[in-house]
Amino acid sequence: MTALEWMVVAAGVMSIAWVNWYFFGSRRGSVAAGAATAVPANGGVAEAVIVVDGGYSPSTVVAKAGVPVRLVFDRRDTASCSDEVVFPDFSIRRFLPTGERTVIEVTPPAPGRYEFMCGMSMLRGTLVVEA
Repeated sequence: MTALEWMVVAAGVMSIAWVNWYFFGSRRGSVAAGAATAVPANGGVAEAVIVVDGGYSPSTVVAKAGVPVRLVFDRRDTASCSDEVVFPDFSIRRFLPTGERTVIEVTPPAPGRYEFMCGMSMLRGTLVVEA
């Protein structure tokens, strides 16, 4: 192989590594500094608003175990990837109309990390539940 062919192969391998890191590894770890805490609202239900616009903002919401949590998804973008949100641990799959707010209420049973994602698993977020 020539030097040019080796450079093309190396660039391809680096691109594959970057894509895998970006989609599968960059958002893992401890609670992010920009995480939102679900704040108790009317009726003692904790609430957090999540803006859907090319991703979830905030992508991490902190809540308490055993306390109902109301997640309000405010979808602003029109990409087909963000037209639904899935909570596999709670068996929830909900359509998110563009320009509207969609409410999802869950009561996390135990402390832990509960992921949510778009239907294609490209946009990801986490509900971190503390004791």
